[in-house]
Amino acid sequence: MENFNLILPEIFISLSIMFLLILGVFKKDGSRLTFNISLLVLLITAIITFNETFAINRITLFNDSVVIDYMASFMKIITLLGAFLVLVISSSYLKTFKIFKIEYPILILSSVLGMMVMISSNDLMVFYMGLELQSLALYVLATFNRDQLKSSEAGLKYFVLSALSSGLLLYGCSLIYGFSGSINFDIISNQLNSNEYVLTFGIVFILVGLAFKISAVPFHMWAPDVYEGSPTSVTLFFTMVPKIAALTVFIRFLYVPFLNLIDQWQMIIIFLSIASMLFGAIAAIGQTNIKRLIAYSSIGHIGYTLAGLATGSNEGIQSSIIYISIYVIMNFALFSCLLMLKRNNQYYEEIEDLSGLSKNHPLLSLSLLIILFSLAGIPPLAGFFAKLYIFKAVIEQSMYFLAIIGLLSTVVAAFYYLRIIKIIYFDKEKEKYDHDHSFWLRFFLVFSTILILLYFISPSQLIDVVSRINII
Repeated sequence: MENFNLILPEIFISLSIMFLLILGVFKKDGSRLTFNISLLVLLITAIITFNETFAINRITLFNDSVVIDYMASFMKIITLLGAFLVLVISSSYLKTFKIFKIEYPILILSSVLGMMVMISSNDLMVFYMGLELQSLALYVLATFNRDQLKSSEAGLKYFVLSALSSGLLLYGCSLIYGFSGSINFDIISNQLNSNEYVLTFGIVFILVGLAFKISAVPFHMWAPDVYEGSPTSVTLFFTMVPKIAALTVFIRFLYVPFLNLIDQWQMIIIFLSIASMLFGAIAAIGQTNIKRLIAYSSIGHIGYTLAGLATGSNEGIQSSIIYISIYVIMNFALFSCLLMLKRNNQYYEEIEDLSGLSKNHPLLSLSLLIILFSLAGIPPLAGFFAKLYIFKAVIEQSMYFLAIIGLLSTVVAAFYYLRIIKIIYFDKEKEKYDHDHSFWLRFFLVFSTILILLYFISPSQLIDVVSRINII
């Protein structure tokens, strides 16, 4: 096959998973080795993706069921780097809870493989296969710390609700196939005309399934419980990486086969966006657990991402991709801080545990201050620019109501971020946290914080990269 090299990243990561499984079976106490090889695999896969596919305009493979284009390459690289960062900073946490096992990095790799398949999917079957491969690994990851009741509960909730959403998705796929006679996105788009209202049912079912996967309101009910119950390193993975693949599928599904039916699906996306922004902002106010607060915060951020998609323009798609890229960095930095809240080998997750943090840990408090201000969208931090691009794309399409709702929910969200900052700087201090953190955890926290702080110096770098993505 002449284009064999284009799917080399997926083949490499698949073979690596099989090798690591065999290595894990035959080598006793091979957790550290498996971990290091997994990190290497993710880096090499990212490099292969960059070298082989990043400059490609658009190529389809396997009877047009797989697409390789600039967007696919960009999203795959972000996914791989996100998974790499999660693995790097989570090793000390896993050792503390005695869950530093060979299965953990292998499950991460399996999930990433599923996401890469999803990102390159150009028909409903390939998309569903990638989704299930990702989900099966995530079910196990959610319940990885099986000695804890909360973790087992989180895994079960995620499994049941995710299985329901997968069923709805599959039903939607079968409806679209039944009405259009094809599962390929390009063929469906060629056969469609604006009168195909009956396809709306299939679109709705698939959008409901995808909304489950990204925890958009009103299909968010699993997120707070799963985020709280899962091990913190797994929660970090949940909040960052699967959302990248899901966003790509949203773009491909809506803008390739069903762009002609924008009148039917646009209102659904606008509703999901507005509901997620408002609910995420309001529901987070009363939270006492940091991970539950992050869950509601991520629901709100998904709302902004969907606002970009609702515009029906290339600028809207680009603004959503920029938003998710910056969100990944901010989230990673926030969880790096959370993984430092350790005292006598016990991790603390309540907001009140941050009381007076600035007195004993001034640098950590400063990092948290910058990250929370950025999440709130305070200029001139990276989070402000992320929201600015979304609002700009929305206003250009004269969707003023959506922009106003987004602005209001930003103001509400700023309240609970400021409340945390008040607790950090003005409440009575508690006992000191441990300082024996790994070098990589400290390094990446400093690096991501500087990136958030200094993004305003050259915001055009990311815009230039993303502006090459043209779907319409």
